[in-house]
Amino acid sequence: MRLVFAGTPTPAAHVLAALAANPRHEIAAVITRPDARRGRGRTLHPSACKQFALEHGIDVFTPQMLAAGTDDGDEIRRVLAGLEPDCLPVVAYGALIPEDLLAIAPHGWVNLHFSLLPRWRGAAPVQSAIAAGDTTTGATTFRIDKGLDTGPILAAQPCPITGTDTAGSLLGKLADCGAELLSSTMDGLADGRIVAQPQPAEGVTHAGKITTADARIDWSAPATTIDRMLRAVTPAPGAWTMAGDRRIKIGRLTDPGPESADTPQRQPGQVIIDGMRLIVATGTTPVEITRIQPPGKPMMDADAFVNGNRDIDGMVLQ
Repeated sequence: MRLVFAGTPTPAAHVLAALAANPRHEIAAVITRPDARRGRGRTLHPSACKQFALEHGIDVFTPQMLAAGTDDGDEIRRVLAGLEPDCLPVVAYGALIPEDLLAIAPHGWVNLHFSLLPRWRGAAPVQSAIAAGDTTTGATTFRIDKGLDTGPILAAQPCPITGTDTAGSLLGKLADCGAELLSSTMDGLADGRIVAQPQPAEGVTHAGKITTADARIDWSAPATTIDRMLRAVTPAPGAWTMAGDRRIKIGRLTDPGPESADTPQRQPGQVIIDGMRLIVATGTTPVEITRIQPPGKPMMDADAFVNGNRDIDGMVLQ
């Protein structure tokens, strides 16, 4: 089939590479978000999908808006009408597709979503699955309709979640299985083997966008909840807490072991320095911080932090 791919971040570029390698299909063009400012210098950087397209000689378009009546929106309509795609696969594009564009190709716009729909519709399905303590998630391809991740399902592939998975590691696994799933979905649509099925009415959950404020640790929560939340926001936006007037990022937690049962009862958030170990009380059992990032410093092992910050003993993190 003749495809126009819409996607933006690195996982989407990974899937784009798999589609481009499938000899059955042609990537006629890539639609991605405009270059974004990043880093201390706030310089403009292309998206991972734009970079891939440029490196492989694929036409790339970066509309600011898709809405009809805007310069960019009207231009992308002219472009798509000229390209005459059979299907438009979408992976983390970062903008809603206007309803009038949905019928521009015979097979429509097919989204690769990183959950087993209808669970975790929305912007942050990977983070939400980890934070909720799910043991299984997956990837789903579905035809986009006017709702938010509500379209009929084409195919799905489950993926386990381990007790050490972060959003970053799980997204990597889902990008791998999702790349294969989307490629096989395109094959199935081309062959007429796939019949779209409506999403079940039961089991719907929503995964709203994760903000920096959401990543602040509530030390009064149970230890298991804190661990899940931290892994859900790693690597971005990153879990954080306040130590006095210092905002500190927490990179990794672990169970400090049975010996922590002998630790005197402390209020949630209170720090216990045990040798070179950094232990913090929670709403249930203590946790041990093993990776930490103080302001203006790189992420470091907790013993290196403790070595220069022993005065933190007894402080209550907020």
